[in-house]
Amino acid sequence: MRIGVGMGKPPAPPDVWIDPGFFAAEAERLGFESVWLGEHVTAPVHCESVSPTFEGGQVPGFFDPLVALGRASAMTERIRLGTGVLLVPEHHPVRLAKALASLDHLSGGRVSLGVGVGWNKEERAIMGGDLERPWLQTAEAVTAMKALWTGEPVDFEGRFYRFPAVRCLPAPRQRPHPPILISGVSARLIERMVDWADGWLAFRTTPAELAQRMTELDRRARAAGRDPGTFEISMYTWEPTGDLVRQYEAAGATRLIVQTPGLIGEAETTAHLEHIADLVGL
Repeated sequence: MRIGVGMGKPPAPPDVWIDPGFFAAEAERLGFESVWLGEHVTAPVHCESVSPTFEGGQVPGFFDPLVALGRASAMTERIRLGTGVLLVPEHHPVRLAKALASLDHLSGGRVSLGVGVGWNKEERAIMGGDLERPWLQTAEAVTAMKALWTGEPVDFEGRFYRFPAVRCLPAPRQRPHPPILISGVSARLIERMVDWADGWLAFRTTPAELAQRMTELDRRARAAGRDPGTFEISMYTWEPTGDLVRQYEAAGATRLIVQTPGLIGEAETTAHLEHIADLVGL
C-alpha cells in the first residue's frame, strides 16, 4: 500500500499555509509516496452551495495547485505530485494541458492528475464551468487533453470546447499521459472511470463501500476490455491508523492519502507529518 499525504483545508485567514515545497520535502524525507493539493480558484462571498467541509461555502486560502506542485517539484526528487482534485470545468483544456505537461516534464514524470467538478456551483459559474453537465464537460476536456498530449497536431470540435489544429509541446514525460484519477461517489463513478480514467480518488468512502465498488469495477472493466488490476485506487482519510491501512488494502485500495489540517509553521508541519508516519507504520 502506498501512503500519500495531502495539504487538506487551508488555515483561516489571515494565516497562510505552510510552504508546499517544505511540506513536500518533509513528506519525502519521511517516506511518503505522494503529496496532494486540492483546488478552489476563488471564494464567492455569497454562496448557497453546501459542503460538509467548508462552513458557509467559504474556501479562501488555497494555493494554485499547479504552482504549488511546481515548487514542490523543485524541492524534491522522488515523491509523486498529485492534484486532489483539480476542478477541470474551471479551466480551458488547451491551457490546462500545457500546464500539466510542463509540470510533468520538469518534475521528471511525477504528476498524478486527480480530477473533479467541485461542489461550489457559484465558483464554477464564475470560472465559466457548466452548471448542469459538469461531468460531461470534464470528460470532454480530458479527451481533448489526451489528444493534445500526443504532441501531434490536434483540432477539436465538441459540445463545450472547439479549437483549430494546434500542438502542445513539450509532451508529458509519462506516456501516454499522467494517470488520471476521477473523484466522486456518484452512481456513475465506475462507469466514468472505465470510460476515460485510470483510477479513483475517493473521499468519504469506507472500506466496505470500497469493496462493493471494486466488484463493480471488475465487472465493468472486463466488459470494456480493460484490466481491473491496472486502476489506481486512492482513498482519502483524516484519521489514519495501521488497521485502517490494512482494511483499505484488503478492500482493493492501492494508496491511502492522509489529509492534514491547515498547517502554518515548519516545526508544526514536521511534527504532524512525523506523527502520521508513525501511525501508518512508515
